[in-house]
Amino acid sequence: MIRTFVFPGQGSQAVGMGKELAGAFAAARHAFEEVDDALNHHLSRLMFEGPEEDLTLTENTQPALLAVSMAVTRVLAEDGGIHVGAASRFVAGHSLGEYSALVAAGALTLPDAARLVRTRGRAMQDAVPVGEGAMAALLGLDLDDARAVAEEAAEGEVCTAANDNAPGQVVVSGARTAIERVLEIAADHGAKRAIMLPVSAPFHCALMAPAADVMAGALAEVEMAAPEVPLIANVRAAEVTEPDEIRELLVEQVTGTVRWRESVLYMKEKGVEAFVELGTGKVLCGLVRRIDRGLSCVSLGAPRDIEDFLKTL
Repeated sequence: MIRTFVFPGQGSQAVGMGKELAGAFAAARHAFEEVDDALNHHLSRLMFEGPEEDLTLTENTQPALLAVSMAVTRVLAEDGGIHVGAASRFVAGHSLGEYSALVAAGALTLPDAARLVRTRGRAMQDAVPVGEGAMAALLGLDLDDARAVAEEAAEGEVCTAANDNAPGQVVVSGARTAIERVLEIAADHGAKRAIMLPVSAPFHCALMAPAADVMAGALAEVEMAAPEVPLIANVRAAEVTEPDEIRELLVEQVTGTVRWRESVLYMKEKGVEAFVELGTGKVLCGLVRRIDRGLSCVSLGAPRDIEDFLKTL
């Protein structure tokens, strides 16, 4: 069976994340310690114990999600003999999950990635004053219809499709007043529901341009190798392996649309039959099943998940 390892993004975080892994596996503890040392911050304590309001700060959420994904990756390798570069046809991550994917595929070191995503989180939060941006999920619309809603609601402000997650699930992002208009008119375009999301900034839209500039500088200073297996880039929905091109796409991703639906379908066309989600939550498996019921997906985020998965191999 041809499989791909995928890595979740922001929205999967919760107090207690990674605690069971740390208690069960030395490899997980070492991954958390490595991130703590890289950031000079006891992030793992915040992950395990909270408080939630600090964990949900973007600058903490992003490295925390990276840390759990890498803890699972390390456990698979050290305790199960499963190395992503040898066991996966591609790697892919949803938004910040691309950084996890690149570490898993040997393109970035974990300390460098931890520092990059902390920088990314801070830059994204700083790009737009709190309360001036927003995001909303449109349920029941495809990408073209969601774009039509965003265009009508914009009225000269930024309002665009940010995440094409699955059939009937598109997220729009932009100025808060424009997103409020989206909520008012979405039903007229056939949306079943339109839901304001509890996020601290309008990710993946033009308002994030200052953050993209910050990331261009940060990525230019970090050593990056070619990944052991191709990365399916969010903004291209196709494979990429050349380090400088990956850097460019990671910068573009800050303001660009996450093309997750197309990415999954691309991997299916290339022969992928099974997806393995490494990290906190089960968001990506839910999306994979909505995209194509014929694809299998398993989420590995707790010791029992990993133990059960290894028994199937």
